[in-house]
Amino acid sequence: MGKRIFSTITLWALVFACLYFFGATGGIWLITLIAAFTLREFYALVRKMGHHPFDYGIIFGAMITLAPLYLEPLGIGALEIAALTVVAFAVRILHDRPAEIRVESLAWSVFGVIYIPFLLHFLVRIILIAGPHAATGLALCLWLIAVSKFCDVGALLSGMAFGKHKMAPVISPKKTWEGAIGGVLISAGLGAGIAHFAAQYYPATFTPLIAALAAVPIAILAIVSDLVESTIKRRASSKDSGNTIPGIGGVFDLSDSLILTAPVGYIVFHLL
Repeated sequence: MGKRIFSTITLWALVFACLYFFGATGGIWLITLIAAFTLREFYALVRKMGHHPFDYGIIFGAMITLAPLYLEPLGIGALEIAALTVVAFAVRILHDRPAEIRVESLAWSVFGVIYIPFLLHFLVRIILIAGPHAATGLALCLWLIAVSKFCDVGALLSGMAFGKHKMAPVISPKKTWEGAIGGVLISAGLGAGIAHFAAQYYPATFTPLIAALAAVPIAILAIVSDLVESTIKRRASSKDSGNTIPGIGGVFDLSDSLILTAPVGYIVFHLL
């Protein structure tokens, strides 16, 4: 637990330092690095399952993540790059993979790019939602990350204190319904608190009540996203996706709860 707390504090300090010195552009590049390393660990897990994805999907994934800032002004969006990625994979499997594993290689390679960098690139869209130099988008992105990640922390602490009923014993034996409820409530409270104390950075429509209500589905999706990663790790017979971050595991273990919340958060903020 001590290592986890230390790593969490250190990571948040690095995030704020990056944003302080490099602003929105630094945040976008940080998201890109997280997406790239997450996809790298995902492909490593897939190899443990006995499949053979294409590693250069990481390059396409980075392009997808950076597309809203650098490529969309040129008329090339994330969807176009995703389509090009599928084409590249499909062409390559015909001569670079044995016939008996071509379908699996294509499927896992494409799924990794779509599931991780494509979904995480919505964090970049959130940062740019009010323009590349506006603080609003950056504040909304930090709100989403805080609500998503502290749901995990809240669920862990609530589960340790009150957990009795297993939520998904086959996928993640330590998760309980009591912990999940506690995590959602903590996320709602945190979301409302941030919207209240940092109101100057948020749209007028993003009141503490709206923030609390929006945090509930975000927190639930963070739990689901974590369970999806647990399913993948269990299939690969791995406890963690890596050992990069003491007390947490790999980068995938860090970013897992953001994967499903990023696109939903973008839709919520876009409506606001």
